[in-house]
Amino acid sequence: MMVMVNSPKKKPMPLEQDRLRGRRRGSSSASSAKGEGRRSVMRRLSSEDQRLLDHLLSHEMDYIDSEAFYEEDAERKIYEEAPDIQKPDTTWYHPVMDDLSATRGSRTVKSTQQVILTGAEEKVLFHQFNYARHRVWKLQHEVWSSPSKQPAPEQAEEMLRWYRLADVIREQIAETNLALVLAMAKRTRMSEVDFADLVSEGNMALLRAVDKFDAGRGYKFSTYACRAILKAFSRQGMKLSKYRQRFPTDFDPKLEKSNYLETKRGDFEKDAADEVKRIVLENRADLTDVERTVIEHRFNLRPAGEAQPETEKPMTLEQVGQIIGVTKERVRQIQNKAMEKIRAQLEANFLGTKKEDEAESDEEAVQAQR
Repeated sequence: MMVMVNSPKKKPMPLEQDRLRGRRRGSSSASSAKGEGRRSVMRRLSSEDQRLLDHLLSHEMDYIDSEAFYEEDAERKIYEEAPDIQKPDTTWYHPVMDDLSATRGSRTVKSTQQVILTGAEEKVLFHQFNYARHRVWKLQHEVWSSPSKQPAPEQAEEMLRWYRLADVIREQIAETNLALVLAMAKRTRMSEVDFADLVSEGNMALLRAVDKFDAGRGYKFSTYACRAILKAFSRQGMKLSKYRQRFPTDFDPKLEKSNYLETKRGDFEKDAADEVKRIVLENRADLTDVERTVIEHRFNLRPAGEAQPETEKPMTLEQVGQIIGVTKERVRQIQNKAMEKIRAQLEANFLGTKKEDEAESDEEAVQAQR
């Protein structure tokens, strides 16, 4: 029976032991330095950057792909060789003020030079926007495919840089097309939707259209954005109508428009009509018998002691002329003369305008004498 005896392991030489210790120390120090460097970069990120980075690592970036992104020196061609595009001036943008004062708003818009992009300029901006999102998407997949599932410091900084560049270009495209939202909102007025809410919904639709637009198809962005904005307006109207059907409200007098001026005007007209009737019946305007007869028959007035039939209607000029024996043209002249007397009496004793006119004329005369 053979017994296997393990031979003792040969110890390394002292110099070799020192070399092995140095390797282990160097590898551990390198890994610790690498981890410390990553932690130091993460510590340099602000709380806002950290939240943004966490959001980017939890949501996959969407973008419109293009063959130009995979060409050699794509970044240089898309950004450095691209022509300069004028940025819009949004100081004129006050949608609610523009709605309340159309004249002032239109004057402000005319005084500000509007930036209108050509098809080539739109293609350049959308290529830059989608390439930046493409780089964010690429970095996301690099991080997710790594064993640690955590970004390296360089990857974190690169991801935040490309995301902010895409956000700046997206804002530039949206601000260039703000006038389109206002024009669509004014054209598509909805009585049940507030103008400010309509503009806000249109702006959100504009931003979604920027994210989904494919400039490689050769269409203008305004054509695509108009349809998206109109659909958003339609959805807003349908949402509000469904809400009102689901939550109907009773009549609230506090929400009713005030009719104070109409009521006050109606009361004043009624008092003025009663005063005219008293002037005629009491003959305060020094009317002749013929003038009183014409006015009473023309306006169906009766003295206080006489009953006034409800069915009786005022007489015409011809009917009154038959009673007093004159033509209807003569009746009109008598009526106009009597009305002038009644108006003068009404202004003097009820309205008070005649006294004010006389006082003004007296004051002007005194100043003229001076």
